[in-house]
Amino acid sequence: MEKTGILVVSYGSREAAMIDVFARSQEYKTEIYVVDKQRNPFNVKKAKEHLVVSDLNVADITKFAKRRRDRVDFGIVGPEKPIIEGVRDVVEKETGIPMICPNKEYAIEASKVAQRRLLQRVASEANPTKFKVFDPKNYSSKGAVKRDLFKLLDELDNQVVVKPDHPAAGKGVGVWGDHFTSREQLFDHFLANFQHGLVMVEEKLEGEESSFQAFCDGRHLAILPETRDYKRAFDDDKGPNTGGMGSYKDTGDLLPFMTPDDRDKEIEIVNKLFNELMKKADKTDLRGVPFYDAFIHTSRGPKLLENNSRPGDPEIQNLLPIVKDDFVDVCYKILEGNLTRINLEKRATVVTYLAPPNYGGYATAFPDHVNTSEVGQPVDLSEAEKLSVKLGDKMRVYPASMEIRNDGNTYALGSRAVCVVGIGDNIQTARDISLEGVRAIKGGALWHRNDIASREHIQKSIEHMRLLRLQP
Repeated sequence: MEKTGILVVSYGSREAAMIDVFARSQEYKTEIYVVDKQRNPFNVKKAKEHLVVSDLNVADITKFAKRRRDRVDFGIVGPEKPIIEGVRDVVEKETGIPMICPNKEYAIEASKVAQRRLLQRVASEANPTKFKVFDPKNYSSKGAVKRDLFKLLDELDNQVVVKPDHPAAGKGVGVWGDHFTSREQLFDHFLANFQHGLVMVEEKLEGEESSFQAFCDGRHLAILPETRDYKRAFDDDKGPNTGGMGSYKDTGDLLPFMTPDDRDKEIEIVNKLFNELMKKADKTDLRGVPFYDAFIHTSRGPKLLENNSRPGDPEIQNLLPIVKDDFVDVCYKILEGNLTRINLEKRATVVTYLAPPNYGGYATAFPDHVNTSEVGQPVDLSEAEKLSVKLGDKMRVYPASMEIRNDGNTYALGSRAVCVVGIGDNIQTARDISLEGVRAIKGGALWHRNDIASREHIQKSIEHMRLLRLQP
């Protein structure tokens, strides 16, 4: 077997899934070098060498790569922060290691405003009917911007979404009816972001969401099956938005509420974006996963909520375990510029995340549901890991915001702690397997949504889309 050294820049379970498929290679003897946000127990176990860089800064990632440049054949980056900060540009320049992620110029999630303006030029049908960009440079007082903002609210009957231009500025994205129910609440949220720069206010869209992902070798898109993410913290899509509490994939390319025409329109929109970017990009600039797109299917067709230049989390975990091709070969094809498709098994997958009690406001919303004696205590993954071995290719357990400490135990940190991927011949079988794995994880007062990929939730989405398609 050919020995291959791989650098993985990791944030959570998305990268654990990458490391898993690399480690399972049947054609290559992989040596995996990991730069990680924390001492992820899965990554530590699988890595040839493991380094914690808690802020994932480009300088420290580059130093690690430079010392191992003779042993590393390529690198791959999962989280958006180092991509936005130009990790590929710097690592390739200083070490010669080819990196699988777009370069800094094409880290398109760096600006939501730029995304909207790009889409308006090349695929305006995928934009909301109405959106407005507010620039602090154009306003000398709060009163002036408030007048313009409230005028827009009049036009849209308050049904708006407030988006900061850059990721994580202020309080982030806010939605009327979810994050605020009065104009004064909305204005407070707006100002919290406005002090950091541009803020975009756009029409709130009604529909069902899907996640579109495609690997790219710089010249071709290898389009992956659709997935459905569950952003809201609690059952029945209640509570605040999160990083995603789980997701599902059906046995084919579509989701149960989608039609082939929906899929074709998504592909058409993404190809328009790709072709526009390729007018300026060279043959390698866009390699990686430059298109992880959040679509919402409305009565007027699919609209694009946001575009990212990284794999989805949890959505890529639905797909990597069922890739039929050797994933090391997939990466080499990306680097060689000849990846045109990725072959996946025709199986359904369901991802369920567990999170600590403070995540998503769970402890505040459901204080009686929190086992206070477990808060801050170690998490035991051993039974779930044994179950995964027993079930073979039907289950994966991927730790995320967890760390091994000096006492040898594993602890949950502040964000989503661990996900379990169930794999089956249909969605419900995959869901049952995922939940079986979730129940096997003990300690830490972890909680999860109970309705990820449930029959009831899926049927609700199907019925919702049926009614939307009847609208004139």
